[in-house]
Amino acid sequence: MSPVLELRGITKRFPGVLANDHIDLTLEQGEVHALLGENGAGKTTLMNILYGLYTPDEGEIYVRGEKVDIHSPSDAIRAGIGMVHQHFMLVPVFTVTENVMLGDETTRFGPFLDRRRAARRIREISERYHLEVDPDAYVRDLPVGVQQRVEIIKLLYREADILILDEPTAVLTPQEVDELFAIMRSLIEHGKSIIFITHKLREVLEFADRITVIRGGRVVGSTTPEQADQKQLAAMMVGREVDLQVEKTPAKPGEPVLQVEDLVVLNDSEHVAVQDVSFEVRAGEILGIAGVQGNGQTELVKAITGLTHPVAGRIRLLGQDITTATPRQITELGTAHIPEDRQQDGLVLTATVAENFVLNMYYRPPFARGIVLQEERILNTAREIIEKFDVRTPSPLVPVGTLSGGNQQKVIVGREFSRPIRFLVASQPTRGLDVGSIEYIHSRLIEKRDDGCAVLLVSTELDEIMELSDRIAVMYRGKILAVLDAAETTKEEIGLLMAGVVEHSKA
Repeated sequence: MSPVLELRGITKRFPGVLANDHIDLTLEQGEVHALLGENGAGKTTLMNILYGLYTPDEGEIYVRGEKVDIHSPSDAIRAGIGMVHQHFMLVPVFTVTENVMLGDETTRFGPFLDRRRAARRIREISERYHLEVDPDAYVRDLPVGVQQRVEIIKLLYREADILILDEPTAVLTPQEVDELFAIMRSLIEHGKSIIFITHKLREVLEFADRITVIRGGRVVGSTTPEQADQKQLAAMMVGREVDLQVEKTPAKPGEPVLQVEDLVVLNDSEHVAVQDVSFEVRAGEILGIAGVQGNGQTELVKAITGLTHPVAGRIRLLGQDITTATPRQITELGTAHIPEDRQQDGLVLTATVAENFVLNMYYRPPFARGIVLQEERILNTAREIIEKFDVRTPSPLVPVGTLSGGNQQKVIVGREFSRPIRFLVASQPTRGLDVGSIEYIHSRLIEKRDDGCAVLLVSTELDEIMELSDRIAVMYRGKILAVLDAAETTKEEIGLLMAGVVEHSKA
């Protein structure tokens, strides 16, 4: 029996980059085939070729044994292929139904949209695959995990049976990841086949049927979860042994650098998101904020970094009141910020990689002389950071929006770590990164701590919080329920607090 999908010798070149080098790949009926690789290894390029966003320079694509020519997403959809991108392609002000219909409009009486019939079909799909989405809800009001379900419904609405999921868990909470895997199992049970692009080794070993590893645009090996472990897969991805455990010495905390007192912050809907929160971060320590996404962490970080102002309470940095300070004022006090949403708060996507490296310093020497930018100095600095932080880009002069999500994150980390800092706010710092990059950034966070920097780490990855933090503050519904010594607590105790269960915790 022929594979449901077969790629033969797929090759794609960009100026200065061989993104895909004669790649062969097969997908069997009812299979979850995981595609592993570092950021910039060529995984997304390969899938963009399969979905018709790029045209290969060489190679052939076969669907159910027949050769197909795919020059556009329309061609891919006609062949039964659908793709959920890492950054969702949804219109926030449209309803779920309107987003699903977009480009495949159901009409009646000539040109009039038949929203009712489309909504009925969406409900049927939602029930069949356990997606639980309200067709009448506005996308802007939906959590990230539910928005992802809308993207999956879009594919099923168009009757796709080969689904490409590009880094589907990169922006999900642990609970949403579990829900996604349940949905994927349901899809497989209904005869769908899935290509699952990721860099998270644990998820691959738990869920994939087969694993193919790409490095430097080439397939370096295929295996199964039964034949491999995390260490082997990491070595295949990176080309060397990777230390998956964080090594650190005990912290030597000094004076408080950040002091937060009785803070109250509203969310975008003018509801209280942070309620009477108080804590401090000291020089030479990492304070981790643990909690399920949506419990006030985002609003807390925005208040600390000047992106929003609290309605009550006080924030002091190095002894100065910054409660109503601007982001620039806070930055110039020696603060670095790795934001949760890299595209919205960390980058200007249409600007070049080089320009993004100096977003917080472009107006100061040596990057500016008066109002005149020193282009050569900016370019030289960009080249240094690209090499130091292994940013995979064909040039410092390409728009940063053309890079993979992981390489966009490296641009932010490289920018923030390449100047003297006293306080670092790291919000989801390794989201979208491969194991090699995670290893590197974890070591740099420890290095900053050991240099006397105060580090506030916010992450939904509990393993990351446990491994890096010296103290852990657990947030639940806008409040800090406890601050624990990381060396003396357990994952189970923190998990209970994250769920709001405090009576069984020694906290």
